[in-house]
Amino acid sequence: MSTDKKIKINQLLSTQPSGIVYLSSWLVKEGYSLDLQKRYRNSDWLTSIGTGAMIRSGDNVGYEGAIFALQKQVGQFIHPAGKTALSLLGKAHYLELSPKKVTVFGGQHEKLPTWCKTHDWGIKLDYYSSSFLPSEIGLVEVELKTFSIKVSSAARAILECLFLAPKNQELVECYQLMEGLNNLRPNLVQNLLESCTSIKVKRLFLFLAEKANHSWVKHLNIEKIDLGSGKRSIVKNGVYNPKYKITVPVALANGEL
Repeated sequence: MSTDKKIKINQLLSTQPSGIVYLSSWLVKEGYSLDLQKRYRNSDWLTSIGTGAMIRSGDNVGYEGAIFALQKQVGQFIHPAGKTALSLLGKAHYLELSPKKVTVFGGQHEKLPTWCKTHDWGIKLDYYSSSFLPSEIGLVEVELKTFSIKVSSAARAILECLFLAPKNQELVECYQLMEGLNNLRPNLVQNLLESCTSIKVKRLFLFLAEKANHSWVKHLNIEKIDLGSGKRSIVKNGVYNPKYKITVPVALANGEL
């Protein structure tokens, strides 16, 4: 390989953090042609992890490095969400220390690339695409070892948990997570609830927040939040809550936790 090409790859690797995925499409825009990328792979500078994606040879790359690439290199909304986001924010201390899966959300029309779905990250990716919350509200930047990524804030994350409940997230666990969220910002919560399109999520959120007796609840303007009409049966054989017209697990309704 020519000296110029070595200088060019060294510039790339020295300006980007370790532990990330390099997307071929982004590299082309940065001046690294497909032919040059192939030469770097043949020279063992870069290693392919699937069509259109590479890592630095010998680098240890987790799923977070994939999220970095999707967010920073191609501007996607895909982000760690729900219980995973709460864990990254230090809001889920009691949860399993070594989770077997991570929760990732994306926009309604966003899909995980094939390379991201098929590569072995050492952990299972549970991906959900939805537009029940707008993409511009309630994300925060979290610093990892060598780079940062956007994840759901605590307020958005608990709403995402409730979006998955009860099929993919236990409601009792949602309440346990809610109990730890005693310092949410009322203005952000208000904004998220007003923007949320899921009646189920909004009713469950307010029910659990009141049950947890959080002081920030009294600062919310419930009248501005569309809670819909009619009853919602969240679980079978549950207890009906007349205020929010939802059927919830017996353990939640009767305080048997």
